[in-house]
Amino acid sequence: MKAVWRSRLESSNLKNINKMPYQIYHFNSLTSTQDKAKEFAKKGLDNIIIVADKQTEGRGRFKRKWHSDKNGLWMSILLKPKNVQNLQYLTFAAAIAVVESIKKIANLNTNIKWPNDVHYKGKKLCGILTEGIFGKENCIIVGLGLNVNQNKFQNEIKNTATSLKIVKHKIINIRKLMKSILDEFFYFYNNYYATNKLGKILNIWKKDCDTINKDVKIITKTKTLHGKVVDVDNDCNLLLKTKRNKIIKIIEGDVNVRY
Repeated sequence: MKAVWRSRLESSNLKNINKMPYQIYHFNSLTSTQDKAKEFAKKGLDNIIIVADKQTEGRGRFKRKWHSDKNGLWMSILLKPKNVQNLQYLTFAAAIAVVESIKKIANLNTNIKWPNDVHYKGKKLCGILTEGIFGKENCIIVGLGLNVNQNKFQNEIKNTATSLKIVKHKIINIRKLMKSILDEFFYFYNNYYATNKLGKILNIWKKDCDTINKDVKIITKTKTLHGKVVDVDNDCNLLLKTKRNKIIKIIEGDVNVRY
């Protein structure tokens, strides 16, 4: 479906010493905000926020379908950082921004599940997808899907997903929530990521993450593992301790936590 402009170009100022203004493009409907961000990247643009009321082909990790009808926040952030290493820290920064903003706007305490989910009591509220475009100019796209004002979900996810409205029993202002998330994200991006103070991001992320010290089942591309998560290392990998006391480094995989 072809994108439809819903609002004019906007500019936003960032809190504290954030120096990077961004511009917001707001669409009624897109196949995916990530796809539109890639189109903007080809035009040489950056510091662009793409927001859609609805996505027809939203996706998460491993190209899984992300249900993204109206009443959620579907957004991608297009960046051109000088250093494109340690991209996983942008995922972590986005997760912190979501947790802090939900606390501020919806008065709700949520947690992070490694590597890219924000949840409430084990039910998924938000997923984050960070993608790199590498070539003559390197670009990074941080995609975020947050369930805000949905009343119900499709059968295949109704037992694993929830929304802020379902939890709080009231409508949440999506615009305020979006502004808060962007403000928080760019604070971490400018002050910690861009200045290579990655340990600051990791330490704050760990405080919000409840995967650590949990018994889990992890499904990777090649096998299924069971054990206890003992830590997350400086490369953002999960450290799993098996029943035989062996520490295994998990770079990617699906984590099922016993809450």
